[in-house]
Amino acid sequence: MPGKILIINSERGTCYYMTVVSVSMPEELVDRIDAFADEHGYTGRSEVVREASRNLLDEFDDPRLEDHELMAIVTVLFDYHGSDVEQRMIELRHEYEGLVSSSVHSHVGDHHCMELFVLEGSLDDISTYVERVRATDDTLSVDYSVRPVDEL
Repeated sequence: MPGKILIINSERGTCYYMTVVSVSMPEELVDRIDAFADEHGYTGRSEVVREASRNLLDEFDDPRLEDHELMAIVTVLFDYHGSDVEQRMIELRHEYEGLVSSSVHSHVGDHHCMELFVLEGSLDDISTYVERVRATDDTLSVDYSVRPVDEL
């Protein structure tokens, strides 16, 4: 079968096919994934990537967050030399002024900036905002946490 691999689990007595995909990434990231797999007992980088993919896809698929007013903290790290990320973050903040309750800009080291956004709104609105931030070219990382306001 082209593009598929047969997986046989002799311990469980099961077998199944998995689709083979190709992913481009910097060599440094591949090395980090390999080291992580070794250090944490994974069978290889595919297992690490599958687990990370599941976690990413499940981020906003938490029924405990639905139908609640939520608070979120979003942090964005970027290199401010030669990019317009800061300007795009300002534009997003204004575009979502009903969602963004506050923001902080901070310098990190000699070349980096961090934007921190405090959001208050629905799961759909927060999800859309995080997606827009993640889609911004030249960001180094985008992290967030979400909590129902009524649990505070």
